[in-house]
Amino acid sequence: MFSLHISYVLFFRYFSRYTETYLSGIMIAYVNAHRSLVFLHRIVGGLRWKSSFRSAPLLSAVPVHPLIDEQICITGCFLPPHYPVTLHAQMHMTRDHSVGGSYLGCEPMGLFWSQHQAPGSREGVRLKKQNVETPFVTLVSLLEGHVSPSEGHSTELAATTIERWYMASGVHRIEIRQDGLVATLFFPPGPGPFPAMLDLWGFSGGLMEYRAALFASRGYASMSLAYKDHKDLPGPRKTINVGDSYFRSFPQHIVSTGQSAFQLLQNHHQVCADRVGIIGLSFGAYLTLRTATQTGINPACLICINGPVGSNIKLLDAEGRTETSDCEKKYWWYDNQGHVTFRDASFPGNLDPGSKVKIEKITCPVLYIASEDDLSIAVTENAKLIEETLSAAGKSQLFTYLSYPGAGHLIEPPYSPNSKVSLWSVKPKKMMCLWGGNLASHAAAQEDAWKKILSFMENQLIV
Repeated sequence: MFSLHISYVLFFRYFSRYTETYLSGIMIAYVNAHRSLVFLHRIVGGLRWKSSFRSAPLLSAVPVHPLIDEQICITGCFLPPHYPVTLHAQMHMTRDHSVGGSYLGCEPMGLFWSQHQAPGSREGVRLKKQNVETPFVTLVSLLEGHVSPSEGHSTELAATTIERWYMASGVHRIEIRQDGLVATLFFPPGPGPFPAMLDLWGFSGGLMEYRAALFASRGYASMSLAYKDHKDLPGPRKTINVGDSYFRSFPQHIVSTGQSAFQLLQNHHQVCADRVGIIGLSFGAYLTLRTATQTGINPACLICINGPVGSNIKLLDAEGRTETSDCEKKYWWYDNQGHVTFRDASFPGNLDPGSKVKIEKITCPVLYIASEDDLSIAVTENAKLIEETLSAAGKSQLFTYLSYPGAGHLIEPPYSPNSKVSLWSVKPKKMMCLWGGNLASHAAAQEDAWKKILSFMENQLIV
């Protein structure tokens, strides 16, 4: 079992008859008194505490069952003036990787996005939700005195539990294992029809469902599609053994049915057929661009997050399959700890010429999100090439560009911890990959990018 924990030191300042401080991750917190404590206590439910004060300390969180992208107000009250305390959060997980850490400054959700690996845990793990039908459960406790993360816990004055969800109540999850296709469908509550998104993740592979689940929680039908390193896909697992037809159509022997991976989502009776977009991160962004230019695919919009315009891994055939999982090693660069970055391999001039997407064929709006401290992809250069190509084709109005200084490669839903480095491979030798990103800058980028993504989707798929 892994442990996730994080602690913050605060001083409480007296303002009125009852002392109350909003503890939204603030290092020094000074706030106004609250006059509705009884009502608030009824909302958040039962809490537990230990105290010798006249009125027992109270710690509350609103809401207690939020979606992962919602802000949480953490409130502590009934404490003496200038009384030193520590705010501590801890998650115990048996399936998902754990993190822990701290931050400085006034940040409403810093308690969550500043988390990093707890001391002594497995090196290089990255927090990824595997089962979206269960929440991340965090125990937030108020500790007496100033306690550093490395010290033992002091007296617990009060505590509350927060459940953070990717999948809202009423969202339907449907596994797809049909004729070689590996995917998961999500539908919001109700009959629809809904606008929809096809969700593609990066080259690390597997089936990542949490962003698609969150889209469904925000009113969009969504499908997360696996294309590499999944037990139900053709092997070897470290290479891409599905081609363009996998993204745009089912295997050849059933193409006559008129169905396709994109059309499976598009033609569903709960989906608006003309309002289906595609989103991709990293290599998934390349596949987003590549899929959008295929015959018969007419997405309503594209969202590309830190991705190249071509493959930095030589393709085995014109369909986009790969023979290996590694780009040319001459482009690899190592830091003084032996961690690797593949950024140089993704410069447009270093990409495999046969893999480059014909950007001029794109006919729908494109939102490109670039992290300026991305150590995995040369995002600025790739974004510039997309913009220039669309402009030369008379389609400059289709391109929207967002750039975030200090942000790293892994732009995820808001308040997710940033992984600056994580395990890339174990065999033939252990290798750690650099992603980049400064803690606060990356968190701000994730929060803003998510708002812009939802706004872009609303404008292109709903309005």
